[in-house]
Amino acid sequence: MTASEPFDPAHGPPIGAVPDPGGGFRFRVWAPRPRELEVEYLDRPRRIPLVRSDRLGYFEGWDEAGVAGERYWLRLDGQRRPDPTSRSQPDGSDGPSALVDPRSFGPVVRLASGLDLARTILYELHVGAFTDGGTFDAAIDRLQPLADTGITALELLPVPEGGGERGWGYGGVHQFAVRRAYGGPAGLRRFVDAAHRVGLAVLLDVVYNHWGPGAEFLEEFGPYFHPRASTPWGPTPNLIAAGSDEVRRYFFENARMWLGEFGVDGFRLDAVHEIYDRPPRHFWAEFSDACRAVGSRIGTRPALVAESDLNDVRILRPTGDGGWGIDAQWSDDFHHALHAAFTGERRGYYVDYGPLALLGRAFERPLLFEGQYSVSRDRRHGSPGEGIPPRQFVVFDQNHDQIGNRGDGARLTTLLPPPMVRVALALTLLAPYVPMLFMGEEYGETRPFYFFGDPPPAARARLAAGRMRHLRENGFETPAPDPSDPATFGASHLDWSRADSPAGRSQREFVRSLLRLRADRPALTADGRVETRSSESERWIAVHRSGDRGTVRLVANLSDSDRVLADLPWPGPWRTVFDTEGAADRPGAPDGGPRGATLAARSLQLAERIDGPA
Repeated sequence: MTASEPFDPAHGPPIGAVPDPGGGFRFRVWAPRPRELEVEYLDRPRRIPLVRSDRLGYFEGWDEAGVAGERYWLRLDGQRRPDPTSRSQPDGSDGPSALVDPRSFGPVVRLASGLDLARTILYELHVGAFTDGGTFDAAIDRLQPLADTGITALELLPVPEGGGERGWGYGGVHQFAVRRAYGGPAGLRRFVDAAHRVGLAVLLDVVYNHWGPGAEFLEEFGPYFHPRASTPWGPTPNLIAAGSDEVRRYFFENARMWLGEFGVDGFRLDAVHEIYDRPPRHFWAEFSDACRAVGSRIGTRPALVAESDLNDVRILRPTGDGGWGIDAQWSDDFHHALHAAFTGERRGYYVDYGPLALLGRAFERPLLFEGQYSVSRDRRHGSPGEGIPPRQFVVFDQNHDQIGNRGDGARLTTLLPPPMVRVALALTLLAPYVPMLFMGEEYGETRPFYFFGDPPPAARARLAAGRMRHLRENGFETPAPDPSDPATFGASHLDWSRADSPAGRSQREFVRSLLRLRADRPALTADGRVETRSSESERWIAVHRSGDRGTVRLVANLSDSDRVLADLPWPGPWRTVFDTEGAADRPGAPDGGPRGATLAARSLQLAERIDGPA
């Protein structure tokens, strides 16, 4: 690229070590800081000098004898270092890199159709804790039952190498290398292909806002890290200073690899608010455009889902309108409103939530803070969310953060009685947004999901102390298990024997029924008008949804007494089609009169209007 050429985030030769069509491997490494760079193999006495190729600081070279699986170091002015864009780290994140030929994986198996977020059911899972084996291959056997339940897309917690043998994945060092403990790059490809064969899309949780411990060697190659800013978890990328164009390209090329070589269907973007950039072109806007360009070349449209603490709808607006071009974002407001209303917890950020009226508002508007004062933040927060369709928000009653960041790792199944768990889940899965389950939720898992990691011995005490400090800041005083203890990781594994128990099968059928209702009734996925009513004293909430594709009504009784609601504001006649105490479709007579409903204690009903206008 010359000085007169515009920066194009979606094009350019690939970086790293890639197979050459004529044989061997070609190397392209961004390293503006060293004077000399060469490849040194471990298993054969040969060094391949790399030559500085342009003003941007890239070194290039070709080894006609390079073979997939060979381990190598990059020597920077004589010092051995891993490849910054290593595709494999067979001996750990601080060991030598290894050559990978993605052509050996065979043709990519892609979904027959793209991912329609309006009809998507997400399922978040941690590969290491999903099965006792903790690998991609071990997880494959569990995919068909998920598809049969009604799940349509999997969201994998981060899989890049870094952070020892176990961890949540948010301390990645090698963005291009798949964690060897899970099965490496070949294992990920087998998993993605297997998921696609049973109709499941795969989204990768990618962490582009920071690197974890052990990534310091990157600075020896070039200015990867922001010169002044950082995140609470590690150094953040340099997106504004000298060399920042190539740091951006590093991440755009990483996305191109996942989409092209592994066939993933999109990304969950971790903590997008922790990226430090300045206009005119924000990093996430460029990233969105780069992903769309890659998708157009391979015949797909990648889905982008953000985790954001901003309550800022610019994230969701098209890049052509000055937005970031992201398809959807997680809705923490919905979760917090639901959790606080059901559990009564008010510590930490839950202090801003609790009343049922606020939960009702979360059905009407996905952003509860649109510039109002937030007690937990002690400042105003958010911006107006007008005009953003519901399919651009992902909702959940639990996820890895909301369970693991409690300290006790408690799921709703241990915080609430079973009837209330069913009501919370039904409200989530029948909400006008994109619902997401956390692994094991479909069969009622009761085991905790703790925060766990595998830092170097010298850092373990610091990790435990930092963890306890974080918990206290969020109102949790109970000591958490030692994150570095392997037993903490072991205790977080799913108990698949519960899935096969009578209670587990009953819960799975309950979830399947809800998801079948959502799929079969257009009114549950269509945009339309949403109105709610609630009573704090009597502990009930009603949600009315109407549009040109039908009218439905959810009524939930959170009290310990049966309720007859005789005068809801929406005229019938209504037919109840689902009841959490029956857990199956059932036609019936109108309940509670033309405007009313009769509900058992701690139950929820879904009813549809039989005829006439809303």
